[in-house]
Amino acid sequence: MRIAMTRPGARRALAVVATAGIAALTLAGCSGTADADGSTGDKTTIRFLYATGDETWNSAVDAIVTAFNEQSETTEVSLDPLPAGSDYATAMKTMDATGNWPAIVDMRDTVTYINAGKLAPIPTEVTELLSDDAYGAAEDGNVYTVPYSALNGELGMNIVYNKDYFEENGLEVPETYDEFIALLEAIKANGDEPLATAAGEVWPSDQLWKPLAAPYFAEYSDEGGFWNAVVEGTASIEDLREPLQELLDITNEYVLTGWQSTADAQTTTLLVNGQAVMATSSAGLGRLNDINKVNPDFNAGMFIIPAEDGTINVLKNSVTGDTAGGLAISAQAQEDGAEYDSAVEFLDYFYSVDGANILEAQGWLAPNIKNADQVTHNTSIPGSEDFFGLLENPKLKWYQNDSSSAAFSAFNTFFRQTRIEMQDGQISLDEAIEKAQTEFDKTVDSAS
Repeated sequence: MRIAMTRPGARRALAVVATAGIAALTLAGCSGTADADGSTGDKTTIRFLYATGDETWNSAVDAIVTAFNEQSETTEVSLDPLPAGSDYATAMKTMDATGNWPAIVDMRDTVTYINAGKLAPIPTEVTELLSDDAYGAAEDGNVYTVPYSALNGELGMNIVYNKDYFEENGLEVPETYDEFIALLEAIKANGDEPLATAAGEVWPSDQLWKPLAAPYFAEYSDEGGFWNAVVEGTASIEDLREPLQELLDITNEYVLTGWQSTADAQTTTLLVNGQAVMATSSAGLGRLNDINKVNPDFNAGMFIIPAEDGTINVLKNSVTGDTAGGLAISAQAQEDGAEYDSAVEFLDYFYSVDGANILEAQGWLAPNIKNADQVTHNTSIPGSEDFFGLLENPKLKWYQNDSSSAAFSAFNTFFRQTRIEMQDGQISLDEAIEKAQTEFDKTVDSAS
């Protein structure tokens, strides 16, 4: 596997992207001072814009960038970390408006930016390092994003819990939805707080909602997904009344007070400090790693809220849909030529065995590369056996729920805010359904 790489020839540029200034925050992971032409000595400096998340993701990004910079003779990667969730999507829009695109971008609203000509095709020398099902081509036949983690869908959308508390109180991981509710009730009867969740940013609100809605979404998996069915008129948001009611009931009865202003990362502290017995998460193995860093003696476990029949429904994300994440190279970098070559060099390293092992050592699940048999999983993290066990669970059922609309991400943010308003008592369940359906018709149908 290559470590130090020679620079290939400059690739053909795409459309010109306007340039203007936008402040960039640079963290560890780069060294040296860039010259006026963007180089650091004999190296080309490129920016890597990404959404900050849990501590595991942040440390994984810093570790692989640091390792890359130390071995590269031609490239220096500078980190541009920005807040996750809706703030990140807004920051991307600002970046686009100013025309100051980094070379490598952790994408949101992917299809929108592809259609606007803001992304460059990723060459086969990168995609050939990945498993064939880990990426996909856009309508024009080009690949524009490659995954930054293993394609385990929303396996990370789960509940982390205090195993010692469960053992001391004779509690077990629920195997049906009714057992989950009974578990919440048992913890409450003990005088303890059953569940911590967060909505300080809008995106963590998915962490409780999606497992509750998964059995309903899964019914449409073979029909193109629930949201496409709503576009076609064969389904409506009214069909989500039952899981929305479940969401409201759980929030009212079992969720720790203050969830509206709680940041996602704070749930780790709430769990470790005993302020709640369980907490929602979307970080998967990363959340377990964060807990271990905060308190190595904390005995953490993990499970996914099951359906009524015990099925564990987990969304398998599309690798090409508008909601699909991934790393991309900007068209502005390709126009520069040298920046594009440096971006390709970094991605070559990111998807190497060395790169994958650096990510895994930090507790991050590396992307699905063809040489996966040479990658070592970090099983030292307490509770990791639960996470990896989910992948082998016979009750695990993958489903798809991709929207064909490029406007869906905008509606999705609105739907999250609407659910929070409902959970917070600002609007009723009926009002939430009506409000969401009206917005869906206006935003998504008009773009179809």
